[in-house]
Amino acid sequence: MAPPTPPIRDGYTTIQGYRLYWKSVGDPGPRGTVLALHGGPGMTHDYLLSLNDLAGAGYRIVYYDQLGCGKSDLAREPEEYSVERDTEDLELLRRALGLGRVHLLGSSYGGLLAIAYALAHPEGLRTLISASGLASVPLTVREMQRLKGELPAPIRDTLARWESTGDYGQPEYLAAVQEFYHRHVCRLDPWPRELQYTLDHVSLPKYGRMNGPNEFTIVGTIRDWDVTRRLGEIHVPTLVTAGRYDEVTPTVARSIHQGIPRSEYRLFEESSHLAFWEERPRYMATLVDFLGRHP
Repeated sequence: MAPPTPPIRDGYTTIQGYRLYWKSVGDPGPRGTVLALHGGPGMTHDYLLSLNDLAGAGYRIVYYDQLGCGKSDLAREPEEYSVERDTEDLELLRRALGLGRVHLLGSSYGGLLAIAYALAHPEGLRTLISASGLASVPLTVREMQRLKGELPAPIRDTLARWESTGDYGQPEYLAAVQEFYHRHVCRLDPWPRELQYTLDHVSLPKYGRMNGPNEFTIVGTIRDWDVTRRLGEIHVPTLVTAGRYDEVTPTVARSIHQGIPRSEYRLFEESSHLAFWEERPRYMATLVDFLGRHP
């Protein structure tokens, strides 16, 4: 007999004058709520939906689209797209939905946001999970440039040629970018439809302002963001994960692990940036083990 389908609810909550879309999978119970933060900045929550697997282990999973993303409202002013605003929205949404203390899981930029939240609102957390997240954008950029330097020469040459002109929209350039993504973002073929949906619905106003034209060209407002020296202030149980071929490399993950006291670190040998798809059963087992030790 197939396991029962967990209840799914969704809706909108107005936060600081904007409607933010949220989705809840599973019932609240003693194991608690996993609140999942998507990346970008500017993606949608959809690529995280493999985390629905946790409902079978007794957790409620709550997703939302950050301001300017997915089904949530666009900001009226571009200055509203910031780490500080996303952190404030996260706390207000947690309160508005009555989630209590949560297991906070952040993927990629969502991991950066989760760290920012942990520094600002530790009282809202049971645990913290950085899923290929980052605490230092400059370190991440240096590591991405190293990965670019390891690409085959024709791809490197194509990237360099168009980057020198600042023309990031050329089909030849975009094809070379895809080669990087298939090596360091998701190594599955084909990509999960949830991931493809997210990439097809990136919020260009937010992504372009905060990040830049692509994953490895971070020239937006977050380019200097670095809280490495503050990681020692985080004292909630923390799990840091990364993939062997991750665009946010294991070096970045280890810097977070080394900075947060008593944190745990897991490397997924067959994965790049999305281990929760690429090694889905092992990743979920790792989460259930970690969460189960911190009820």
